[in-house]
Amino acid sequence: MISRRKALFIAAGKGAVDMLPLSLAVLPWAVLFGSLAVQRGFSWVEAQMFSALIYGGAVQIVTVELMADEAPLVTILFSALVISSRHFLYGLTLREKLKVKPLRWRLGLGFLLTDELFSLSGHRHAYKNRFRLYYALGAGGSFYLAWNVWTALGIFAGSALPDLTDLGLDFAISATFIALVVPEIKNLPTFFCVLVSACSSLVFSVYEFDLGLVSAALLGMVAGFATQRWRLDK
Repeated sequence: MISRRKALFIAAGKGAVDMLPLSLAVLPWAVLFGSLAVQRGFSWVEAQMFSALIYGGAVQIVTVELMADEAPLVTILFSALVISSRHFLYGLTLREKLKVKPLRWRLGLGFLLTDELFSLSGHRHAYKNRFRLYYALGAGGSFYLAWNVWTALGIFAGSALPDLTDLGLDFAISATFIALVVPEIKNLPTFFCVLVSACSSLVFSVYEFDLGLVSAALLGMVAGFATQRWRLDK
């Protein structure tokens, strides 16, 4: 019979293994950020601290670009707020599961709560006991470590190689989100939510609407909610 400590270690390892495909999938994305940061004039320490402290791919890239262009602080903060606003929804979704947990767990898992970790949080027993908490810690912690290692790789590549932004590595962003979203399309409301969001984001992108991503997400949620209400009223 294994000890409780060893069982917790195994649970954390299981989380890390389950997160491994996503940790590898974001390699191009993190490499792109690291190379972009040093090529925009940031030191390697500053570039690495972005990943260590901010820990958000899209917001890191946008922030680096805005800071390099000497955008006003208000613009940088507002852009970061808009891009990261989905994490507020993640927090609301998981609030019932985590509100009774100790503060150290809420703060730790809150910091590690990326799109990828959220995608592993849909199980009805997620976060319900100590083993599930360690599973989430292993998944989120391993992803955090991978993101920072890949960033360091990008910093080195950005210093030693030509501009990597021409290689199309930013497609990794789209590919990762597609991999996260498609398995979750299990019913009609979710399907319409994804469909409306995707179509709206394409239209807003063509017309270069600044708040297109947020607007597309809101339209998708409204479409999903309306479809769910329609099904219930039938």
